[in-house]
Amino acid sequence: MSLSLQPVRVGNGSDEEGMLVFDENHRLVAVLTHLGDQYDSVSGHWYLEAGFGRLEGLGQPTYADLDAAQEGIRQHLARGR
Repeated sequence: MSLSLQPVRVGNGSDEEGMLVFDENHRLVAVLTHLGDQYDSVSGHWYLEAGFGRLEGLGQPTYADLDAAQEGIRQHLARGR
């Protein structure tokens, strides 16, 4: 499964650097936010701000980098098929 990313600013009141995550059919499946310094041990990680469809209710995972985020999202979407 192929995913594509599009940079976006997220108006969440703190960390604005984000990525929209689209599936191979160009459907929005997730919004990721890059965590800032105030998050100590997960600073610099990517946070699942919102998940849609099969990612809804996934919780609030963080990922070390964008590659890890894409792989985690891919795996979760594949399990839902």
